[in-house]
Parts: sequence; structure tokens; C-alpha cells
Amino acid sequence: MTERLLAGWKVRLGLAVFAFFCVLALAGPWMTSALLHQSPTTLDLNAVSSPPGAKHLLGTTASGQDVLAQVVTGARESMLAGLVASVLGTFIAVVVGVTAGLAGGIVDSALTGLTNVFLTMPSFALIFVISGYTQGAGPLTIGVIIGVFGWAGGTRALRSQTMSLRGRDFVHAMRMLGESRWRLAMVEVLPHLIGWISAMFLTGFVGGVLAESGLAFLGVSSSSTVSWGVMISEAQQGNALISGMWWWFAPPGLCIALLGASVALINFAVDEVSNPRLRNANRVLVKRARNAQRARTKEASHA
Repeated sequence: MTERLLAGWKVRLGLAVFAFFCVLALAGPWMTSALLHQSPTTLDLNAVSSPPGAKHLLGTTASGQDVLAQVVTGARESMLAGLVASVLGTFIAVVVGVTAGLAGGIVDSALTGLTNVFLTMPSFALIFVISGYTQGAGPLTIGVIIGVFGWAGGTRALRSQTMSLRGRDFVHAMRMLGESRWRLAMVEVLPHLIGWISAMFLTGFVGGVLAESGLAFLGVSSSSTVSWGVMISEAQQGNALISGMWWWFAPPGLCIALLGASVALINFAVDEVSNPRLRNANRVLVKRARNAQRARTKEASHA
């Protein structure tokens, strides 16, 4: 059943789109120089505000910069911010949530109080203010800031799941055998939380990309950085919408939307694999489909 789910159209389509953007982020500089022969910052004064054509496949900006080269280069910067934010945020959430759930007592109360403090904070406003103090920060710095303030939401879910696992018989048996809490968390608890952690990581990744784009749109990120958010910000400042220069703002917006959709599809597939209720529901659907197919085959053979 798991193999069927992993081969489903959701995860295949999601992984294909996500892999495409990963390749774009990793091989972007080489592609722009070797294949496109364009630079995201080079000004072509003979092709200012040009629509898509043979020389510039996605047109140029109001300054004569190649839009396709900027989209390809921006993939690395935007995805780097999302990756750093998701890795850091997920790591903090796992450490705090699992520790609070397993330890209990004063440790649980202290970590829960800390989590509640971060939950009640206006996260985006704080991220905006702190990013403003680090004016000119790159995607790495912005990703760190987003990750530091974006971990609290998933921590409560991990804590509750850990507390549920703490009361299971196999955990009690390991404790009676003298298993250390470190090994208990790493070997017995964390494998049962893979679905939650994966979903949290994927959600944090998309949230990091969107937050970086929002901060760039508000003018917080470095002006020398080429990211999807910076492209949309520059298009807005250049009145691209009023001028009808759709090729300037539509490609980066479409890339953000496609990346978010691909991660959502992967997240759905992970949820189907890790969620027992969805697994059982899928088993019922597959069984019904098989019975219906057998009934049709039997009727066809009698006819």
C-alpha cells in the first residue's frame, strides 16, 4: 500500500516540480552564463523594457536586465532563505517539543512557557523590525531570523505527540530496561514523529520562501541580491503592472506559486503515508475499486 501511495500522482508531480527548482537553484549561475549568455545584473540599453523575444526569452526590465537570468538566479537566493528557515525552525521545534514531552515536570513547564511566549509574539512584525536593523542582509541572514521566530507553532504538536508516545507500553518497557532518555528520544520516539517532522519542514520551507519574498518586497533585503521577492519589488517600483510589463512580475510570482504547490503535493503524500486514518481510508478505497473491477470482469465473462 505504501508503494502505491509513493507512486501516486501527487508525490510524483510534486517531486518533479520541486526537483526542477532545486536543479535551477544549484545550476543557475552556470545556466545563465553558459547557456543563456546573460547576466542578471548586466544592462542592455538597446533592449530596455523589451517583451519576450529571441534574444531575451522572458524580456527585460526597465533597466534592460534579462528577466530569465534573474528568475534563474533568484531561485537560489529564495530557496536558500527557505531552506535555512525550515532547517533551523524544525531543529528548534524538535529539540524543544520532544524534550518537553519526554521530560515533563519543571522542564516541560519552562519549555511550554517559552513556546507560548513565541506563539503570542507578532512573528512577522518582529522579523520585519529585526531585518530592518540588519539592512542589506542576504538570504542566509533572513533565513536565520525567520527560523528563530518560526519554530513555536510546530513545537506544541510535537510535544503532544511525544507525551502520547511516552505513555505507550514499548516506551515503559525501554525505561524499565534502563534506556537513557537520549537513546529513548532518538531510537524510540523520533521514528514515530517522522511524518510530523517532514510536514513541519516542508511547511517551514514554503513559509521561509514566502517570508523572504515579503521582506524583499517591503525593501528589507539587500538591493544587490537577486531573488524572486526583489524582482517583484523592483517591478512594483517600476510600475510594471501599469505599463503592461507582465513578463517582469509574472515569472517570479509564478515560480513562488509552483514551488508552494509542489511542496503542498509532497506534504499531502507524506500525510497519506504517515497518517493511519488516511492509510485505512485509502485501503478501503482501493479494496472497493478492486471489488468493482472484479465484478465488471465477471459480468463481462458471463456476457
